[in-house]
Amino acid sequence: MDEVAQKHLPVQGETAEGEEPFDDTRVARPRDPERTRRAILEAATAEFVEHGFAGASVNEIAARARINKRMLYHYFGKKDDLYLAVLERIYKGIRSAETQLRLTDLAPRAAIERLVLFTWNYFLEHPEFLSLLNTENMLQARHLRRSTRIRDLHSPLVAMLSDVLKRGEREGVFRKGVDPVQLYISIASLGFFYLSNRFTLSTIFQRDLKDPQMLKERGRHVVEVVLGYLRADAKDGEQIIKQL
Repeated sequence: MDEVAQKHLPVQGETAEGEEPFDDTRVARPRDPERTRRAILEAATAEFVEHGFAGASVNEIAARARINKRMLYHYFGKKDDLYLAVLERIYKGIRSAETQLRLTDLAPRAAIERLVLFTWNYFLEHPEFLSLLNTENMLQARHLRRSTRIRDLHSPLVAMLSDVLKRGEREGVFRKGVDPVQLYISIASLGFFYLSNRFTLSTIFQRDLKDPQMLKERGRHVVEVVLGYLRADAKDGEQIIKQL
């Protein structure tokens, strides 16, 4: 076992700060390293979603994964490192799925529509993604800033979106000079805000924003908003300001 892993291993009977004792002699040592890592990450994801970073328990994660806590420390080190691994995993999930969209094979408008609907549906199908993003934003990206992988994970998305926007400009269907990062933030935020605030918004406006039909309508609305902004004849911000 390497020195880093040994440094984090408590001796028998000891617990990490804030943790309840866990009997790590009850669980047999797994033999499949990849399956063990996956089980730990899935258990950790569920625990962090339910209890946030501060409230999550390493003991509970080990129990969910059906491994002993020493094994968890061996694979991921301390709780902060495990949480970062969970964050990187959920980002890798959405970025990997985006590469399967093959946006560069589609006409520009069709490519944007596919990306918008994919993003919306991914948020619906992966509530854990939104939950963990909320938690990490409350922590001001304290853990994500330590990642050495996160920028590389997002580079293909920016390149793919840039290609679509440039083709749209050349074909005369998209306005000029759209920043792909700004555009993606808008696409994500139009869905993220709705879903993150659906309970309060449902109460305020007396609509069930969780209703399947409302969710379908929202997806189409986001597509129309984004494509409307990208129209070649749409006025940019400076032109609008000058007319005020």
